[in-house]
Amino acid sequence: MNADAGRRRRILALALAVGVLSLTVVAVSAYLRLDAAGLGCADWPACYGGLLAGAPAPQHYGFARLLHRIAASAALVLACVLVWQCLRPQPLPAARPAALLLLLMLGLSALGFLSADPRRALVGFLNIVGGLGLVSFSWRVALAAGDGRQGWPRPAPGGALFRLGVAALTLTVLVGAWIGATYSALACPSLPFCAGGLRALAEGWPALDPLRSLAAVALPGDAGGTLLHLLHRGLALASVFALGGALLVAARRGVRRGGALAALVLLLLVAGLGMAAVAGGLGLWMVIAHGTAAALLLAAVAALLRR
Repeated sequence: MNADAGRRRRILALALAVGVLSLTVVAVSAYLRLDAAGLGCADWPACYGGLLAGAPAPQHYGFARLLHRIAASAALVLACVLVWQCLRPQPLPAARPAALLLLLMLGLSALGFLSADPRRALVGFLNIVGGLGLVSFSWRVALAAGDGRQGWPRPAPGGALFRLGVAALTLTVLVGAWIGATYSALACPSLPFCAGGLRALAEGWPALDPLRSLAAVALPGDAGGTLLHLLHRGLALASVFALGGALLVAARRGVRRGGALAALVLLLLVAGLGMAAVAGGLGLWMVIAHGTAAALLLAAVAALLRR
């Protein structure tokens, strides 16, 4: 019994370490990607997306890139140890999320060989979404290794509303990642609506093509970029009302109060950072904070989804 408890403690410590390293990878990779894209550059916004104009620029191995390599490599090594600990001498419930975490890491590593060309929107999108998933999977492993296995009860207060909110949040994150991958940040620099919104609803749907190859950034008024921003903001608003309402009801009724309140705070923080980023002219660090907080929000919601 003591040996099993010690094994679970080791798995928990490893999962938390991988989670911290994964969050570091998310933040640093966001910095590298956005800085390379020219977000907040000296000639802003004319310099945004300049790397799409010609051949891929050579990589510069400064401190940020070195930190990214070290954190990603350390996370991969610890994930291998984590899977081994979960499987031997007999499999634990944490083995499945740990194996999925390792597979995701290996997939992202393989995807890195295709990431040199920024015009491949789908590759950039998968990198962003995969990085966010690392934090959630790490946290799921930590939860599975712990003693508390109580999930979101059935029926949950506002259960249908909660599921609707989770779906809206998922789509919000996916569209937000696509905005970043397609260099569409400039398409709608105003709040709450975008110029040319009606035209975008009629003409902007080709922007959702996952196989598109980028030639230039989406400038203000671009139909495709405007549509992406409208979708992102509409889904984000739906997430705040649906998911936020379900979390508030759960907290008031004492259903997983701590987790519900943490997710609610993160939800409001992510929404606030997103609005502040647009209102502040898309500052580099504000956008990075928005993405990093989104990774934490997804992990908090994943904890509530666990049965």
